[in-house]
Amino acid sequence: MSEHITVGGVAVDTRHWIGGRRVASAATFTDVSPIDGAVLGEISRGGPAEVDAAVTAARAAFPGWAATSRAERAAVLNAVADGVEARLEELALVETLDNGALLRSHRRGVMPRVAHNFRFFAGWLLDLGREDFDTRGHTNHVTWDPAGPCALITPWNAPLMLATWKTAPALAAGNTVVLKPAEWSPLTASLLCDIAAAAGLPPGVLNVVQGYGAEAGTALVEHPGIRRISFTGSVPTARRIATTAAPNLTPLSLELGGKSPLLIFADADLDLAVDLAIEQYDNAGQVCLAATRLLVESTIEEEFTRRFLERAAALVQGDPRDEDTGIGPNIHPRQVEKIDGFVRRAVAAGARVLTGGGPNADLGGLYYRPTLLTGVAQDAEIVQEEVFGPVLTLQTFDTEDEAVDLANDTRFGLAATLATGSRERAERVSARLVAGTVWVNCFFVRDLQAPFGGSRESGVGREGGDWSFDFYCDIKNTVSAPNGWAPKGWNGHG
Repeated sequence: MSEHITVGGVAVDTRHWIGGRRVASAATFTDVSPIDGAVLGEISRGGPAEVDAAVTAARAAFPGWAATSRAERAAVLNAVADGVEARLEELALVETLDNGALLRSHRRGVMPRVAHNFRFFAGWLLDLGREDFDTRGHTNHVTWDPAGPCALITPWNAPLMLATWKTAPALAAGNTVVLKPAEWSPLTASLLCDIAAAAGLPPGVLNVVQGYGAEAGTALVEHPGIRRISFTGSVPTARRIATTAAPNLTPLSLELGGKSPLLIFADADLDLAVDLAIEQYDNAGQVCLAATRLLVESTIEEEFTRRFLERAAALVQGDPRDEDTGIGPNIHPRQVEKIDGFVRRAVAAGARVLTGGGPNADLGGLYYRPTLLTGVAQDAEIVQEEVFGPVLTLQTFDTEDEAVDLANDTRFGLAATLATGSRERAERVSARLVAGTVWVNCFFVRDLQAPFGGSRESGVGREGGDWSFDFYCDIKNTVSAPNGWAPKGWNGHG
């Protein structure tokens, strides 16, 4: 196996990063670009041995990293952000080739956000804390103590952004990390290791083990040396992780799937509502937050649908490296098969295809046409289950109560979006929606100081701002008695 591959002119190491050095495995897995099916390289495939070595390295590095001052940790994280910015073009191109998302999005939004993840949590760390408070003359002093080695398991749809959304606060808190990136998009995690080492992150503080969930992932979450587990992915995988981690009572943060609604009321700006709906095709529909259920007030259904279909027809599908492309490929043949299965079963059950409905025969491979289905029942699979592809459903409602009931009638609760011209309605409806995030007349506006996570089966816990440090730390309260500092027998005179 070659230790390096060249992806878009960028050299990428195919080995794990453990204890500050590259480590190869005898077994490998093949990484393929979803753009054209080209093989990008053979990647080291880790298992229990590599995971144990990584956790051992993280445990050995933990005392030294935890003992560094907040200012020292913040300086290293800012240096990592500098490194990301210096290699932004390389990171953007490698990730586009690896997971098929739009190159312009990686350049303008995703990779700048990666750098911001490190800068934000470095800055937040410096201001973390609260005033001491009094209890009957006793002083309460709250501290955030590093918890220990953290297992971070990240998905393939936004690989580096979501990896650093977890890694940055974990490191800022004084923890060490073992990161397992998704096997369908592992390459930018390898580049991050090079950047972090160049920024001065000590050996063993960040470790990356590549491989499959059943092998590397399971070994990682069941390891007794892990003190925190943060996972973004599917509900079935989260259940397995929770079961595996239970014997060690390892605290979990789980950001899971969604089946989010977009509620469009008759008093909404209809052009804005169509913009919001079309935006749900972002990243070929591979966004956990996507509002894939369009709930439209019946009096505007016809006009909304006409405008939506015009906009959908204008979307350019093709190579994500092209500036004009609006929707690229899906990540993997298994994902396309899953998406198409949902659509075919929905049509067999009576759904009508208003646009799309299958793979793009002109492009072949992994390009699935942006799809809109109507005539679907509320209890239909296509309404209740996460597709994770460019597939939307359209349902209508007549009253505000009906809209809220439809919106809340799934087992998920990750996000919700609503379009309305009434501030009062927005306040009423938002208060009743079951969701971790509600967007009103906007979508995907995320601030790192805000809590992020899901309700119901969309997740456990919240991360962002103080919530990230609450999870990645052991929070301690030290209570001191009043006037308790004089040595025994001391009379107060010099």
